Amino acid sequence: MDNDHITRRGLILGCVALMASGCTTASWPIENPFSSTSSRIRRREVAYSGSEQPGSIVVNTYERYLYYVEPEGRATRYGVAVGEEGLTLKGSAVVGRKAEWPSWTPTASMIERKPRLAQYAGGVPGGENNPLGAAALYLYRGGQDTYFRIHGTNEPWLIGQAVSNGCIRMTNEDIVHLYGRAPVGTSVLVI
Repeated sequence: MDNDHITRRGLILGCVALMASGCTTASWPIENPFSSTSSRIRRREVAYSGSEQPGSIVVNTYERYLYYVEPEGRATRYGVAVGEEGLTLKGSAVVGRKAEWPSWTPTASMIERKPRLAQYAGGVPGGENNPLGAAALYLYRGGQDTYFRIHGTNEPWLIGQAVSNGCIRMTNEDIVHLYGRAPVGTSVLVI
């Protein structure tokens, strides 16, 4: 038999082996255990009955969702990680600044609570290893930076939990999506 020929029997047996091994073009299941987001926290359009104007952001820290309010009683809902108990900003703010691949420097109070962060006191440049992820929306009150952010994360498996020093974390995919929709001046309500 010539080694450069594929026999019909070899082709059929190869196809059967591929089908039996699970090599198909089907996509991963929604609840893929290796996925960074479960279906509960995946971005989706939902009904929204709040009184906030379209274009506003509402963060419900108890539910661990961020809502970008849309017209006609709808919102885009994103799963988020929130601040540990007592560390979350509450009330109204505005997006005062935006940055792509922002740098990060822990505040003095962060270092006091978690001394291991002292190694980053000089700052961490933007990039994949930066805890602020792909983008950040900086929250301001009265024209002053609150030091709270809505930002991406390099730890997407923490979405849905209360783990941060107070900021609102989103998957990098979701913060990029929100970043393109929320200009400087966007109203933010954290409840």
